[in-house]
Amino acid sequence: MSKSTSQQQSATSLSDSLPELSTVSSRATNNMQIADTISNPPRRHFTRQRRQLNESKRRQLANYASLHLTKLRQLLPSRARIGLYYDGFGELPTQPLLEWCQRLNYQPYLPVVGSFDRTRNGFEDKRLRFVPIYHGKLLNVPTRIHSLGMKQNHHRRLLWARELDVIICPLVAVDLNGNRMGMGGGFYDTTLGKNYRAGVKKPLKIGWCYDFQVVDQLARQPWDVPLDGLITPSGLRWF
Repeated sequence: MSKSTSQQQSATSLSDSLPELSTVSSRATNNMQIADTISNPPRRHFTRQRRQLNESKRRQLANYASLHLTKLRQLLPSRARIGLYYDGFGELPTQPLLEWCQRLNYQPYLPVVGSFDRTRNGFEDKRLRFVPIYHGKLLNVPTRIHSLGMKQNHHRRLLWARELDVIICPLVAVDLNGNRMGMGGGFYDTTLGKNYRAGVKKPLKIGWCYDFQVVDQLARQPWDVPLDGLITPSGLRWF
């Protein structure tokens, strides 16, 4: 992102204020690596490090990361819709994200898995939809436990991902090109893939993680959707 663009455009809609992203074909050519030429580190390498952090340290690092959220504000419309997630697996805590939304009068949302019937082939439809949050703390949001272990809130007012301005994406690891390694379920790639392949900018896809989750390079599959930006305790970077 150029500094001049971010300084000149602040109050317009997200689609107008975002810098021109690379085309899908160009990004795929430059960033995609053949899977069998790169060996990704095992997920447990990162999840083990996350579990080793105590609660106090996790909160401290999340507060450091939240200091960089101000750099997103100039890209967002008033009353922006922000997709968050529960940090139920040792991730960088997301409570500061909720508090940031509340301070700026943004509307936060949480993902819901399994809000659709199964596909014609009998498989679970992996597309996420998003439910609004009206609580001040994530711990107070009524939830159910999905079969995969994540907490979910259910509500009638569900939005599609394309209706959000930003999605804060969970991840296990991310590389210097914005390629993201998730938990392997494919929910975010399935949810965001159609718009990404069509060259649609919205929603802005931002990673939120510890610095030790950033690696030089990850193998990328054809269906993977890269991030637009990443926030860690040490700063914000754009891809």
